[in-house]
Amino acid sequence: MPLLLTEQDVRDLSTMDDAIAALESAHKSQGAGRAVNDPRRRLRAPHGALAIMPGGDAETGFLGFKTAFYAAGAVHVLLYDMTERKLAAIIQANWLGTLRTGAASGVATKYMAREDAEQTVGIIGTGMQARTQVSAVCAVRNVSRVLAYGRDEDRRKTFAERMSERVGVPVEPVDNAQIVGEADIVITATNASSPVLEGAWLKAGAHVNAIGSNSLLRREIDMEAVRRADVIVVDDREQTAIESGDLQEPIERGIVDLARLPELGDIVAGGESARRSDSDITLFESHGIGLWDVALATHVYRAAIEQGRGAEADI
Repeated sequence: MPLLLTEQDVRDLSTMDDAIAALESAHKSQGAGRAVNDPRRRLRAPHGALAIMPGGDAETGFLGFKTAFYAAGAVHVLLYDMTERKLAAIIQANWLGTLRTGAASGVATKYMAREDAEQTVGIIGTGMQARTQVSAVCAVRNVSRVLAYGRDEDRRKTFAERMSERVGVPVEPVDNAQIVGEADIVITATNASSPVLEGAWLKAGAHVNAIGSNSLLRREIDMEAVRRADVIVVDDREQTAIESGDLQEPIERGIVDLARLPELGDIVAGGESARRSDSDITLFESHGIGLWDVALATHVYRAAIEQGRGAEADI
């Protein structure tokens, strides 16, 4: 019988370090051809939309898919054990999804950002996704301070206070996005429909994690940011073609050749930094893939078995 695991189970059984390790392993399998991912599919109806995101990893022996019914805020992962040929778990996955998105940026930062003694992080956006983004980057780099910009002054101040305590690094609220754009590691975590980050702001050697453009109606970075990027890495080329608002126009204009863009799995499997020099500007375009959900769900399931968590479903 499958285990039923709640949001609280997921929070109790997974840390950011766990998530980064799970996703790094999954991308290594992806780059070696042992993990599979299918792009997100969206079914739109008059009263809501349903997204389905499948993925699997032969290295761990698990596959599955995440479903998200946005109108109800209902997000679940169905995890299958390939060896035992059974449904292993049904997992509530709102927090799992937020954690794995941050962890993916952590993996990308590990392989794409410079390895300076100390670095400044800048983030545009102060919502829930922003929290795990900052946590993940601080987990893989020696961060001296974080600059946070959001349109709402009170919200960005609250974000700065809470994140300073959470990551043990000074987080400073700023009232100008351009200041954020001058950081060593820049993160955009918004649902913007027009660019919030201008390429002209970026300094040589900067790394950018752009996570909010998972729809052709969304765009966080301008054309100049894409043009200035010496290295662009995506999570999944097929999914990028379907829903990358940031890269749609550059691809159509011939500035970016999608077929030649490396996936994060290619970089991780290679075991070396994606950048060619310290002056390179690097860009990770994160759209969110089912392989991430399955990777972290596998960790949660295994931890639940070890610790006796969850309830068995009689189905």
